[in-house]
Amino acid sequence: MGVLADQVLDARNAIVARAAAEQAGVISGANPIDVDLTDPFKLWVIQVVIILAMVQFLSLGLSRIRQPRVIAEVIGGVLLGPSVLGHIPNYYNKIWPQGGMAFLTLTSTIGLVLFLFLIALEIDVRLIKRHIRSSATISIAGLVVPLGMGAALGVGVYRNFTDPGVNFGYFLLFTAVAVGITAFPVLCRILTELKLLDTTVGVVTLSAGVGNDVVGWILLALTVALVNASTGLTALYVLLACVGYVIFLFYPVRMAYMWLVRRTGSLEQGSPTPLTMTVTLIMIMASAFFTDIIGVHPIFGGFLAGLIIPHENGYAISLVEKLEDLVTILLLPIYFALSGLKTNLGLLNTGLTWGYIVLICLVAFSSKFIACGATAFVTGYNWREAGAIGSLMSCKGLVELIVLNIGLSAGILDSRTFSMFVLHAIILTCLTTPLTMFFYPPKYHKQEGTNTAKIDSEVAPRRSASEDEVKTKFSIVLDRIEQIPAAMTLAQLLQPPTSRPPSYISTVDEKGLELTNRTSAVLKSQEADLLLHNDAIVSVFRTFGYLNRIIVSAALSVVNHDDFPDAIAQHAADSESQMVIIPWSRGATSVLDEAEEPGHTSGIRNPFDGIFHKTAIQDQTSSVVYSEFIRKVFLHSTTDVALFVDRGLNLQYSGSADQHLFMPFIGGPDDRLALAFLVQLCANPGVHATVVRIRKTESSSAGDTEVGNTHLTMAGADTVYGQHTTQTRLVSDTADNLLWDRFTVPSSSRDETVTEALSRITFKPQESEEPLHKIVELVDAESNGLPVGRNLVVMLGRSRRMAVESHSAELHKLIASTGASIGSSVSKTVGDVGAALVASRSRASLLVLQAAIPTA
Repeated sequence: MGVLADQVLDARNAIVARAAAEQAGVISGANPIDVDLTDPFKLWVIQVVIILAMVQFLSLGLSRIRQPRVIAEVIGGVLLGPSVLGHIPNYYNKIWPQGGMAFLTLTSTIGLVLFLFLIALEIDVRLIKRHIRSSATISIAGLVVPLGMGAALGVGVYRNFTDPGVNFGYFLLFTAVAVGITAFPVLCRILTELKLLDTTVGVVTLSAGVGNDVVGWILLALTVALVNASTGLTALYVLLACVGYVIFLFYPVRMAYMWLVRRTGSLEQGSPTPLTMTVTLIMIMASAFFTDIIGVHPIFGGFLAGLIIPHENGYAISLVEKLEDLVTILLLPIYFALSGLKTNLGLLNTGLTWGYIVLICLVAFSSKFIACGATAFVTGYNWREAGAIGSLMSCKGLVELIVLNIGLSAGILDSRTFSMFVLHAIILTCLTTPLTMFFYPPKYHKQEGTNTAKIDSEVAPRRSASEDEVKTKFSIVLDRIEQIPAAMTLAQLLQPPTSRPPSYISTVDEKGLELTNRTSAVLKSQEADLLLHNDAIVSVFRTFGYLNRIIVSAALSVVNHDDFPDAIAQHAADSESQMVIIPWSRGATSVLDEAEEPGHTSGIRNPFDGIFHKTAIQDQTSSVVYSEFIRKVFLHSTTDVALFVDRGLNLQYSGSADQHLFMPFIGGPDDRLALAFLVQLCANPGVHATVVRIRKTESSSAGDTEVGNTHLTMAGADTVYGQHTTQTRLVSDTADNLLWDRFTVPSSSRDETVTEALSRITFKPQESEEPLHKIVELVDAESNGLPVGRNLVVMLGRSRRMAVESHSAELHKLIASTGASIGSSVSKTVGDVGAALVASRSRASLLVLQAAIPTA
């Protein structure tokens, strides 16, 4: 009888004795901690909660050293099992009793079947076609040599540790597969974590891993079929049944499934309907049931079912997203924790045993590393790339543990040899990431195919040094559809006059995901080109650019969310962008808006409202997180950065599309960038501006204490880049004066476009003992002086580095006077001037600029 059928019978036998006379509960005095095998649900919940808590605790630490989650799952099982906590009296028999494991085992098998279905969806045959010669050569070498060395290793292990009753040939075949197979799922996640998925090394390794994995599964199925068959003739019948089932599944079943997904519109919409989802689950379970009853493990049925799922229009991604959390968070950890529970390190108590563990590790690693690495080197890769490929191909992990569990359940391995091989799998999986980083650090990464810089250079000409003052190439970061209005507003300001070439904008669409845990994230990274083609944000912005003389190209970044600021900086450098622009807005109505103007809605609220003004508006946590993300972009970017904070655009047409800008000029590199950029924007005939130079006069209250209602938030450290010295301050003051005079003093040598731009700008000097209060007063006056329906955008420098002076004391005083309660993220994100405008409830939008940080 099949494995799955046996587990169902074990679960049935565990509850047949359940008495129906009384349902005891805590109300009737029952202790919920007491294990009652006649009521397995309570025991199952206790076991699952313990497993998940242990796995999550371990993964928090192991993830910091870039170890895959499966390591936490297996080590957690080892700690919970007889090796560690099992020494506590009565613990093992109470929590993990032999008779109470049936339901846990059944649950884990169902989760494993679904997981193998997800693994099959990751396999993309298009990868093999890209580097067919090198990947096929590496894959063959990575199978033949390890299989041979694994079989040779099996001779010694069999003679010293295995019961003679186990078939010698079957044991050698099994150890050969255990050594020769590569853990493709963990490999995908390691490549993504190390940002290698779109590099030549990543593509070649995945291509070789696909072929290696498929052949390994076929050999494993052959081994299981031979073990379960009573005679050689029966084994032949089992293999023929498998071949017939594969043909049946790949042709009539696949054709019927394709007809269904097209007929229901699932393929066109890129998302399965409830009917399609139901049929898919039935197909998975029926396939697993068939492979189980013919004598092959049920996981092969789930794997084969995944191979026929179409990938068109993101359908496979959507299907995975509906299943992966239940499988990877709940069901799969149970299976691998059970592997750890079956591992008894106490049995590894002799020198011979540990000697063979070292030998197993050496043979398993060297056979893969040397064979694949040497083959890669011979086929044209340098020694770093070859070393990385060899290290990655030696990865074990999920698939290895599945193989070992199959060997244990089939009787090929006993508890001691099982523990030896599990320990070797843990060691090799832990070594994969550090070895890959050693051989192939980020500075040597080579992107697969044509990179962004090459594409961009074909669309927009390279700028010369004389054109640096006029910015024509921008990268706009878009991570949600709600940011489109703000991005369009800012892009409209960037529209150049007809005498200049069109602006060039490269959009970066964020897909920040936990790539080490989610199959859908790996699929998205593999199908980034398709997602980019169908991305709604990109399509809308491309159309907008076409209508407004703006050349738009797009790049979709599928990276870990924490790595997205680095990806933005790298994209800006590759595309030679002169400025990174981050629009920040969400579709909502501010409580402050309604409080000030009842019944009126501006239509847009920015997330600052949630953290800057302790209101009842939701998404405060996400606002803090996004603020942290913005500051990381400021910190990591090597180009100029502009943050457009949409404080409430009035979208009612007032008869004029003109835009008014206001800038308080205090000084410093960021303010100089803002002033130069404002002049460029005013080259657009529809843009007018007012620039006020604020000079601080001596105040008799210079010793005021810093008081206010600034509350602490989850925000990280501030991004301040060095302090002023006397020399740097004199240099900065001189640069401020030169730039101010350049735009305010008449000159006959100015460019005609600049002259026209300056004609639309009003320059004013102002002095004040309290610059922030004066700026707030001026902004309010500008806002009130605009016609109804017109919007005001305040341009200002972030001034978190080399600021002329600190305004911290005045900012706290201003906050106290307004009664506002704002988070500590405010000034860290938008600077003191921006924080003052937010605290004063100014309705003007903010364009906060930071000048590029010189690289060492």
